[in-house]
Amino acid sequence: MQPQELYDEIPSLDLADFTSGTPEQKAKFVQDLGRAFNQIGFVAIKNHGLTDALTKRLYDSAQAFFQSPDELKQKYEHPDLNGQRGYIGKGKETAKGFKVADLKEFYHIGQPNPVGDMPANVFPEEHPDFKDATLEAYQTLENAGKQLLRAIALYLELPENYFDDKVSNGDSILRALHYFPLDPNTTPDGAVRAAAHGDINLITLLMGASADGLEVLRRDGKWIGITALPDQVIVNVGDMLDRLTNHKLKSTIHQVVNPPREKMNQSRYSIPFFMHPRADMDLTSLNSCIDAEHPKLYVDMTAGEFLDERLRELGLKK
Repeated sequence: MQPQELYDEIPSLDLADFTSGTPEQKAKFVQDLGRAFNQIGFVAIKNHGLTDALTKRLYDSAQAFFQSPDELKQKYEHPDLNGQRGYIGKGKETAKGFKVADLKEFYHIGQPNPVGDMPANVFPEEHPDFKDATLEAYQTLENAGKQLLRAIALYLELPENYFDDKVSNGDSILRALHYFPLDPNTTPDGAVRAAAHGDINLITLLMGASADGLEVLRRDGKWIGITALPDQVIVNVGDMLDRLTNHKLKSTIHQVVNPPREKMNQSRYSIPFFMHPRADMDLTSLNSCIDAEHPKLYVDMTAGEFLDERLRELGLKK
């Protein structure tokens, strides 16, 4: 059993070691990634494929959309899609176990070429660059996510391509987030930009946000702040991977705290990519992750069933 480490900051790794390194570099990357996901559930990754130019285009176009009048944004809100595509307005998402909605608005982009009963994407006609930038970022981050899942498969002593067919045309979501400026005199008691939560999916890839605020709950109960360097994305384990591995790889609770009073009048933008499998993926815990010391924690269900359950808990699906 691995000794339990307490990190003051999350480990940094280079994805190029896995994709184009020597066999020794690749093997070390697999073990380092697995250890980080076992211990704290978060890691910082460079050489993920996003360029500075694309990242700037993405943030500029997201900012332009969110600064539009509410009437324009609401044209792209489709409650019938259960928050899975298009714009989701202020006060619509409440973290599991909380009674006050998060202080944010966001926009969801799914597979560029949806298959089966997947909904099509909805894009704001008034901001064509938003469509181009988000779709390019979606495909770039999805590709990086597939490489990371191959490394995870090897760490779990599964075939390297174990996840490939499970995430091909998966239900992954790119979320452009706007944490709007706050008025300290009218902000509801207990309301924060993103209350403490775990992600639903397999893994999340998060490019650097426009401001500080992301914190991770260490296993000793201490919150530690995380800020990605300009060339990094932050990657964390989601609840689906936690279930599949019977909590061997840990979905760690995290939050986005409100800024200090003097910065409350500033917006914060953030763009995570939530890597989901196809709805029919079986999340039954792997036998290799269950033993006398680690009894089975979770009931069996598919990814689609789990997603449906969580969307109802978040208030996005009735």
